[in-house]
Amino acid sequence: MTVDPIYVVTLRVPAALVDNYEAALESLGGALAMGLPDDQDRVRLQLYLGAQPSDLEISTLLALAAKSAGSDEPAFTCDLMPELDWVAESQAALPPLQAGRFYIYGSHVMDPPPAASIPLRIDANVAFGTGRHETTRGCLLAMGDLAKHFAPSKVLDLGCGSGILALAAACLWPGARIIGSDLDAPSVRQALVNARINRLAYRLEAVESIGYAAARLRQRGPYSLILANILAKPLCDIATQTAQHLAPGGRAVLSGLLIRQEREVLARHRAVGLVLARRYRLGDWSALVLRKP
Repeated sequence: MTVDPIYVVTLRVPAALVDNYEAALESLGGALAMGLPDDQDRVRLQLYLGAQPSDLEISTLLALAAKSAGSDEPAFTCDLMPELDWVAESQAALPPLQAGRFYIYGSHVMDPPPAASIPLRIDANVAFGTGRHETTRGCLLAMGDLAKHFAPSKVLDLGCGSGILALAAACLWPGARIIGSDLDAPSVRQALVNARINRLAYRLEAVESIGYAAARLRQRGPYSLILANILAKPLCDIATQTAQHLAPGGRAVLSGLLIRQEREVLARHRAVGLVLARRYRLGDWSALVLRKP
């Protein structure tokens, strides 16, 4: 299977200015993909377009964003993507993965899951989260350990992406009510698709929301477990709200942060009454388990 020509505009910007450049590129349309911060706290942005924009058009938009943010204009590239079967390419690059009790696999995997594992079928798609990144794996390991002594009644997967953490929670805690949210509408839809694929549609509700803004999230709380695999800055920005939406005795699993960002994230959450229960470090990445007394 081949697809129509796709052009990709690639640039790297400071993590703190992602919103500025995302807004600047909106007028071009297309689909924007955002990576995680690198060791210089810069984020890769990739804009996928069905028609080739002019270099002048891109440069003008970036210059305006840079001026308003008081920063230097970022360099960019605009390339024609090679004509490939992207589904086959993505699947070939994603072998099955064991993360604690969880066995994450794609639809191309024919082998049966290992005995006593919890299988979840998650294909590469429009939503972030296939279980391969250290941040997601850290969350899955933390959830598996929590399940040994903790049984939440209400679970929120904030920034659910593909829904992998929400679905993992549904498997670990059959009695829990689970809701996922994401600011990206296609991710919300994909989370629900993945729930149906894994025969968990009756367990998962998913809504579009920026942080805790959706009324439905407030109605369903407070939560005994909040899962938030996003980025360090938004984790800090919503620390007060996380504490407010977490029930006494509840836990919050936070990830999407580098080890060097732990101190800032912990300080913001300790300031609102949460305490560190455990941390998981995989490579350069960290997942924190916090408790509300």
